[in-house]
Amino acid sequence: MAQGKYSRVDGKKSSCSAATIVVIVGVCLVGVWMFMSSSAAPGQSQNQTLPRVTESNQKASTKVSSQFEDNSGDLSTDDSVKDEVNQENTQENTTEAETNTVDESKSNSEDTTSTPDSNDSENSNSESKESENSSGNENSNSGENENSNSSENENSNSDTNENEKTEEKVEEKQTEESSSDNKTEDLTAATQSEILKETTVQNGAFSTQADESASEKKSQKPSSNSNGYNWKTCNSTAGPDYIPCLDNYEAIRHLHGRSHYEHRERHCPAESPTCLVPLPEGYKKTLKWPRSREQIWYSNVPHTKLAAVKGHQNWVKVDGEYLTFPGGGTQFKNGALHYIDFIQNSHPDIAWGKRTRVILDVGCGVASFGGYLFERDVVAMSFAPKDEHEAQVQFALERGIPAISAVMGTIRLPFPSKIFDVVHCARCRVPWHIEGGKLLLELNRVLRPGGYFVWSATPVYQNKPEDVEIWEAMSKLTKAMCWELVVVNNDKLNEVGAAIYRKPTSNECYESRQQNDPPLCESKDDPDAIWNVQLQACIHKVPVDESVRGAKWPEMWPQRLESPPSWLKSSDVGVYGKPAPEDFTADYEHWKRIVSKSYLKGLGIDWSSVRNVMDMRSIYGGFAAALKDLKIWVMNVVPLDSPDTLPLIYERGLFGIYHNWCESFSTYPRSYDLLHADHLFSDVKKRCKLQGLMAEVDRILRPEGKLIVRDNVETITEIENMAKSMNWNVRMSYNKDNEGMLCVEKTLWRPTEVEILPYATE
Repeated sequence: MAQGKYSRVDGKKSSCSAATIVVIVGVCLVGVWMFMSSSAAPGQSQNQTLPRVTESNQKASTKVSSQFEDNSGDLSTDDSVKDEVNQENTQENTTEAETNTVDESKSNSEDTTSTPDSNDSENSNSESKESENSSGNENSNSGENENSNSSENENSNSDTNENEKTEEKVEEKQTEESSSDNKTEDLTAATQSEILKETTVQNGAFSTQADESASEKKSQKPSSNSNGYNWKTCNSTAGPDYIPCLDNYEAIRHLHGRSHYEHRERHCPAESPTCLVPLPEGYKKTLKWPRSREQIWYSNVPHTKLAAVKGHQNWVKVDGEYLTFPGGGTQFKNGALHYIDFIQNSHPDIAWGKRTRVILDVGCGVASFGGYLFERDVVAMSFAPKDEHEAQVQFALERGIPAISAVMGTIRLPFPSKIFDVVHCARCRVPWHIEGGKLLLELNRVLRPGGYFVWSATPVYQNKPEDVEIWEAMSKLTKAMCWELVVVNNDKLNEVGAAIYRKPTSNECYESRQQNDPPLCESKDDPDAIWNVQLQACIHKVPVDESVRGAKWPEMWPQRLESPPSWLKSSDVGVYGKPAPEDFTADYEHWKRIVSKSYLKGLGIDWSSVRNVMDMRSIYGGFAAALKDLKIWVMNVVPLDSPDTLPLIYERGLFGIYHNWCESFSTYPRSYDLLHADHLFSDVKKRCKLQGLMAEVDRILRPEGKLIVRDNVETITEIENMAKSMNWNVRMSYNKDNEGMLCVEKTLWRPTEVEILPYATE
């Protein structure tokens, strides 16, 4: 079996082979000299291939944050180096370990599998002290080699070596007692072969979003192979809030008009910036969920305009060093949960968390509605433009609520058709009725047949002339679209109302209309093509054949998560080469195994501090599905040139978005706690600069956030080198048979040299 290679955060102490304290001083000196000159770790013979410990890992062994002092999660295989146990456990087991000293030399010559102690995190302070003592002892050893006449150093090293032997014996005993259930990701030859096979992606029966969207821009030029990285800090008008594709003022200045919010749409620079976005002054580690839903650090999002404008409406308030979110809003002053229950009571068939699982929240504000829907097992894709209200989407993300910066303007939303169970709009001032209902027809495109549109705006419950006029126009438009007005209800407590419409499940109404207005879309119009595709004021027919996606409602949640959709045909080839339903199931099992055996245990990640997660190259959503029991949410990103599986991801009750990773993502800096990239970087570097993508990763990842990369060894090495050049901590680096895995942690480091971005300066 091929030898695996690891880079680990903890430095491993070595020891002389002394059987007892009472030994001849000269023999001990020879042993010490052998230790200092030997590269073999304890428990390995010198002719073995050794785990690769990176320079940054060696530094991190003494300067690691508390959540990474728990070594119980280190990835282990038959070829791994054994973890050292903490000093406290060593002292408690010294006597028992000494009785087994005779067997030690034999066990040290054999390959062993290490299962670290799951209680290491409780003794992190002891481990830190032990690391310091180890460093001191190594210095003492060095001095002893220079001066063999120092009896004090000799005695000190003799004691140290005996203690180290004792620690190894305790560790071996714990290894033997560890159950197989506690093993981390199994990376045997068989499993590795499976991983290699399943990461060899083909399109199968799936087209790509790039093929579907005729207006997609040409790929950018390939990157150079330069190994030198000269990072600079971005200097732009937006400062710490810089979003490259939304803050391109040069492009905005050349727009012919702004009446359709063209200036809020994406206008990406010709080449992705390679500078690093600065941190706001006084930035602090984000508060954990669910506390973050109620309050965040003011220093992380130092904007007060929204609090001043909307404070009386219970959106957000400034409270000392915090920004607080009372849980209300313009439409639900007495709390979002009351409002959520009001909607279901108005129409019980909505059935939050059962029939309704994935919703689109238009004009979300600070996204309190989506934030409290988690308690009803519902996930909301919330969006709002980056506008004069200052950072409403940034507030949402800092709180731990899914959100993107987007606007309904001139192009389609970055979602496939027929995917959202409910579309919600609370007091949003979108002019749905103008220009042939173009914007409302876009919502019709993404709404699942039989799904609901919940509209709780002033025209529903107020009688002002303007509101009455809008209500009449909306009534005419929705009737022409064949939407059924299910109910109009008023919430007396909040003094608001909601109108609930239902999209048809057949084409009978469309065909029986006296006027074809809005018109039906042409048959050649692909409703799933979205990338830079202009909005059309037309209606797409709904599918009626149950073998076609959208003709049948998905299974109830959570059953829909694990079951292949009924429209996924066995005659279709899946992404990994199996029949599509089998491919779906195999992918889910694959990621459940990796997440449970490796990610949750083997990377030293404190998952209680993880809330916002992105899968940068999602296929079936298996990675996100495997994390369903954690208090997190996952943004599943389907790249334009990947198989178009995003509709399937929504079908199983998850959400995501299309994206071109040669451009920046439509989110604020410091949005995500963890990014996951499975064979993404090797694909992207064929089309654009890898350094630009790493700068984007740095932009959207929070300090102390983690990046997990699975890719070929060449790409893993590039990413690791770039991460080191940005002073990131390398948590784990593994490679075998030209496939590798890397886990790195972003730090607070920012370059001192500045790069001015003229196109991003007003």
